[in-house]
Amino acid sequence: MPGDCHYLEGNVNAKRRVERVKYLLEQVGLEPERVRFYNLSSAMGSQFADKAKDMAQHIQELGPNRLKNLP
Repeated sequence: MPGDCHYLEGNVNAKRRVERVKYLLEQVGLEPERVRFYNLSSAMGSQFADKAKDMAQHIQELGPNRLKNLP
């Protein structure tokens, strides 16, 4: 589905931006896997819900932001 977006290249641009955010998270000392990108269509509501649950669980497993309590 990459490139197959109602907004022409929106999902390609979004994927590139997510990769950049992952890089930046790593640079500041956070886990890049705190951000994920999935290609889903608007007709994939149950898959979206599954991905959202998986992502929330993964974030909980990673724990709180270590940088939040730094002086």
